[in-house]
Amino acid sequence: MVTCFLKYCIDPEKIKEFTHYGKLWIDLVNRKGGIHHGYLIPHEGPNNVGYASFSFPSLAEYEVYRNKIPGCPDCQKALAYARKSKCIVSFERNFYTPVFEGINDKARLFYKGK
Repeated sequence: MVTCFLKYCIDPEKIKEFTHYGKLWIDLVNRKGGIHHGYLIPHEGPNNVGYASFSFPSLAEYEVYRNKIPGCPDCQKALAYARKSKCIVSFERNFYTPVFEGINDKARLFYKGK
């Protein structure tokens, strides 16, 4: 599995627009085979930074998703919304291998020396 982690520099006067943009992409990613983990909208701290993350079974499947974006009218509408609203100043995209599971009880006992 691969997780795309996005850090956005957003216009702090356009939090409502950025939130709407995020909701559009959550649905799009989920419909196109990914698992969206949601957006983090500024609350306390910096008011111009937001985050999002979503996962695909592999980097190859992420690339299939990316290649479908130009031909998808809904994706193009979401991108046009961001351009028109100017809610996003810039973003950076990084990829990680997620760890979603903890150590099971049996393994915990082993590590504690019992």
